[in-house]
Amino acid sequence: MSQNQQENTELQGAKEETLVSHLVELRTRLLYAVVAVLVVFGILCIYPGSKELYDFLAKPMASTLPAGDKMIAYGVITPFLVPLKVTLLVAFVLALPFVLYQAWAFIAPGLYKHEKRLVLPVVVSSYVLFLIGMAFCYFFVFQTVFHFIATVSPESINFAPDIEAYLDFVMTMFMAFGLTFEVPVVVLVLVGTGMVSVEKLKGARSYVIVGAFIIAAVLTPPDVISQFMMAVPLILLFELGLVAARFVKPKAQDTLPQE
Repeated sequence: MSQNQQENTELQGAKEETLVSHLVELRTRLLYAVVAVLVVFGILCIYPGSKELYDFLAKPMASTLPAGDKMIAYGVITPFLVPLKVTLLVAFVLALPFVLYQAWAFIAPGLYKHEKRLVLPVVVSSYVLFLIGMAFCYFFVFQTVFHFIATVSPESINFAPDIEAYLDFVMTMFMAFGLTFEVPVVVLVLVGTGMVSVEKLKGARSYVIVGAFIIAAVLTPPDVISQFMMAVPLILLFELGLVAARFVKPKAQDTLPQE
């Protein structure tokens, strides 16, 4: 075997060894993340309990029902499975910082210094803003929307939602408002990576306003109140992102060598 062939063989072996080591590390990080979610899930099942968590989630709807009325369950095991689904979702949200840390630990060695400085604040702020969006939806939007639905419901209809359909609706709304509150982060990333300038974003303000109401019309129930409760925060958060973006140095001005 010639020297070139030997070098190529060694290089190929090194690449395969590197790939295997990355896959092993990825499997380990995923395992840690899954175990963290399951541990939090087990703790929540013990305290406060899956029933209590679902009752808390259903409180906005239950408060709008007539006195003595409750939500209904069509399936035989639905009253058991739905609270467990809620508990698992809550466990995932609570364990998400640790899950994101595992993702960060896996990709961090391959990032440049300026990318590391950008990723960590983006991840932390995204998580916090997502929680704020969910809280805004739970404490303000749900009360308004459910009260509106109960008010306009005809007297001949017994308004008693199914618990599984309610969970699907709540999760959709949580996701919609959580992503809506990510607008400042999106603006900061666009400016920080040099993809667009603050001046261009300001020039697109009118399109953002129209787009906010279109997105709200698609994601929220077909009532004006809930649409405004999504569109208005989206616009305000866009403006907040513009203010914060003034303090962000674009990537073109901040290129640093890899560590």
